[in-house]
Amino acid sequence: MSSVQRQAWVDLDDRAVAIARALASDAVQKVGNGHPGTAMALAPVAYTLFQRFLKHDPLHPEWLGRDRFVLSCGHSSLTLYIQLFLSGYGLSLDDLKAFRTAGSLTPAHPEYGHTRGVEITTGPLGSGIASAVGMAMAGRYEKGLFDPTGSTTLFDHNIWVIASDGDLQEGVSAEASSLAGTQSLGNLKVIYDDNRISIEGDTHLSFTEDVSARYRAYGWHVIEVNALAHGDVDRAGLEAAMAKAESTTDAPTLIRLKTVIAWPAPTARGTSKSHGSALGADEVAATKRELGLNPEESFIVPDDVLAHARAVAVRGAAARAEWEAEFSSWSNSHPKEAALLARLSNKQLPAGWENAIPTFSAEKEIATRAASGKIINEIAKVLPEFWGGSADLGESNNTTIEGGRSFLPATSSMKDADPYGRIIHFGIREHAMGAILNGIALHGLTKAFGGTFLVFSDYMRGSVRLAAIMDIPSTFVWTHDSIGVGEDGPTHQPIEHVASLRAIPNLAVIRPADANESAIAWREIITRQKPAGVILSRQNLPVFDRTLFGSAEGVAQGAYILKDCSGTPDVILIGTGSEVQYAVAAEALLREQGVKARVVSAPCIEWFNEQSDSYKESVMPAAVRARVSIEAGIAQGWRELIGDAGVAISIEHYGESAAAGVLFKKFGFTAENVVASALESIKKAAK
Repeated sequence: MSSVQRQAWVDLDDRAVAIARALASDAVQKVGNGHPGTAMALAPVAYTLFQRFLKHDPLHPEWLGRDRFVLSCGHSSLTLYIQLFLSGYGLSLDDLKAFRTAGSLTPAHPEYGHTRGVEITTGPLGSGIASAVGMAMAGRYEKGLFDPTGSTTLFDHNIWVIASDGDLQEGVSAEASSLAGTQSLGNLKVIYDDNRISIEGDTHLSFTEDVSARYRAYGWHVIEVNALAHGDVDRAGLEAAMAKAESTTDAPTLIRLKTVIAWPAPTARGTSKSHGSALGADEVAATKRELGLNPEESFIVPDDVLAHARAVAVRGAAARAEWEAEFSSWSNSHPKEAALLARLSNKQLPAGWENAIPTFSAEKEIATRAASGKIINEIAKVLPEFWGGSADLGESNNTTIEGGRSFLPATSSMKDADPYGRIIHFGIREHAMGAILNGIALHGLTKAFGGTFLVFSDYMRGSVRLAAIMDIPSTFVWTHDSIGVGEDGPTHQPIEHVASLRAIPNLAVIRPADANESAIAWREIITRQKPAGVILSRQNLPVFDRTLFGSAEGVAQGAYILKDCSGTPDVILIGTGSEVQYAVAAEALLREQGVKARVVSAPCIEWFNEQSDSYKESVMPAAVRARVSIEAGIAQGWRELIGDAGVAISIEHYGESAAAGVLFKKFGFTAENVVASALESIKKAAK
């Protein structure tokens, strides 16, 4: 709520905080495991935020004008669940009693899409604050789409975060926080719970830096709030700091809040045991005495306390109604922007948008990374919500939107700086880039992408996995996909990476064979609105003449017949990416020997697995047991497609520094080796 709506703090608020602390201890005690200490200490912090600062409507949790809240320390999920219960988001007391049990709405860590009011899945420390940076960036970009002249506050809202020592120790938070400072994200407000306790004890065992100085060096505003003399949170001091943060719009704000974990438990407070273990019945009872509550009662929420807390829904509804009245006026005076907003809110694409996707001539070879760059630019012409960039590899990844200008604050002195620019410069921060893309996707309206070399997908794997868990449309562009990187050598040549990424459930891994496959892949990525990674070549590849080969539309099915033979094939050659060309060349050589081969391009195994059994049988008949897979990476995963008679042409060791053509030949990626492998597989299948 705005400061005008903020009411005087009264005894019922103190009682609500006490109840929140008791509920945290009760919930963990009942299930026998969890993290009570942080939730107990942070109860006044979360309550103050939800009741007095956060712009939200519990009855309409997806209200466009709301603030976002990120509990980066996801292990303290009760900090969030208890406020969702008190605020009226639909959680019940029974849900709190079911904490960390099967099928409950209160799982151990907050899960996006599972519990009403949860904006993001958190748990891996550092990821929440990093994704919050993406949310803040998305907020500014959306402002540029709908209100670039600043004529309204409709699209101005804040991203509030509660983060822990552990969050700030993780490297991803440092990467993202550094970028947030460069971006002057004044809509980002982080409350840092500085309790100096982790599982192993005092954080000074490993974490002694001056966090305030570090964040000031990043370009953040930093406000420090000490604990009260007896150890509890200085709630009034915190509120003053939050009000100052709320009015600060020229840079992100870090509120460094000193707390005592498990306050006010008599013996557990300030101890590492309270971080991740139930307090024990005696300590829970003693804590309730400290809080002025009946130690014999559990999960007790007095009616007057609950009614007082749930009055926040009345204030939220009033704020939303005021917003909607202004929104109606804005819509009438800005019909073009309103129409765009309606389309994006409904997750729709403009009619005929796919006609912008180019087709490529077979007359000239082109690297799929270069083709992807052309496709990105054509998509950008018809989808203003489409933006993105690279981890300082824009020219190599071909991820630059021409004329898009650099997404940088208005105060930046950099060339082409624009607070609403379409080119994101992530810097050499792959993990943060992935988390930021997740935050942008979660914010809800725009489509962002981020690129780096495939070998560095390792650096961002945690963020990619979270995108898959949340089932959000984060798009990862990974170029330089194999030993085709060439002279850069084994440190830059992916070997195990494609298989490793395919092992992530719910992630589409797409490795197109040519420029036109790349085009259909991008169309599918945009249309499907699911987590996806597109893997692209550094080196030029032939563009197949589609009058002679199967249509690239087959990419939409994940695998398709690129080149067929007459009748039943003797062998099926299955390739991906740059290696499909060797399957095509081998088919011609086998035909000369009287061997009938079918060439299957399999750019996306995940999409192929979604197809009907009849379609899969039509592409790879079970009766044809002779099969060869060709992929410049480890063979892991291919056995499911090629079976016990199949032969995998792969690379099971690291590469070396030499020209791409030399390496492909040396390591067996040639038409001749595909032929030999096909004949070997035919013999195995005949046994």
